[in-house]
Amino acid sequence: VYGDPCCGQKAVYTLGYTGVPVVNVNNNCSTGSTALYLANEAIRGGESECVMALGFEKMYSGSLRTFFPDRVSPLETFISVNHDIHGKVKAPMAPMMFGNAGREHMQKYGTKKEHFGKVAWKNHLHSVNNPYSQFRDKYTLDQIMAGKAIYEPLTKLQCCPTSDGAACAIICSEEFMLKHDLQDCAVEIKAIELMTDLPSTFNSKSSMNIVGGDMATQCSNKVYKQLGISFEDVPKKFQVCELHDCFSANELCTYEAIGLCGRGKAGESIDQGDFTY
Repeated sequence: VYGDPCCGQKAVYTLGYTGVPVVNVNNNCSTGSTALYLANEAIRGGESECVMALGFEKMYSGSLRTFFPDRVSPLETFISVNHDIHGKVKAPMAPMMFGNAGREHMQKYGTKKEHFGKVAWKNHLHSVNNPYSQFRDKYTLDQIMAGKAIYEPLTKLQCCPTSDGAACAIICSEEFMLKHDLQDCAVEIKAIELMTDLPSTFNSKSSMNIVGGDMATQCSNKVYKQLGISFEDVPKKFQVCELHDCFSANELCTYEAIGLCGRGKAGESIDQGDFTY
């Protein structure tokens, strides 16, 4: 998630010593989108004409872990609420929290384990056609369901692997784009929002909200308002969605949280193949 201080400076100094401000962003799984958000804000505010959002990561093997055990964990409140709901369980923290969200969805809506498996099956199938995928292996649903159990209902192939990688996006103003004749390669950012946790994240006693369900709904509603569309319009308005799939349970719950299908309808939509080409 984060290297030593000033890693960003070290990376971009290979391009030269320019005096351009460098901001190091450390925001867990949303680090890349946070950098994109900050770059966009710098453009909108008139502070810059062109900003580079650059991300890179070299991870240790195995699950994410804390590096400062001598101080209070930033996840202390999440862990406490999770324990209040489910009791203390010896399990990897991230799979446990997202697995509990999946369990809640099953209890609330009758979702089956196979629905989570189908999410992973679809994602692995997509990777076969993506030359940039870390793994391009095709699996059957039976193989995914029969994999090593990590935390009910999640099996190994429903959990993200350790990954090294890098990506970069160049954000610029419309004037900069026109001045440098970049129209043919430009993609317009029509709307962007960033949020953090809400009171409902913790006081609703919901495992789905602990991992961002209510927050995702409120944040996406802000985006849809900027776009002039309603929450109900979402399934008809969007053809492509890049959605965080750290665990199959997170992807399934997020379908509903951002309006890609109705509440409690994710399993039905998955069975119909609504989220694949």
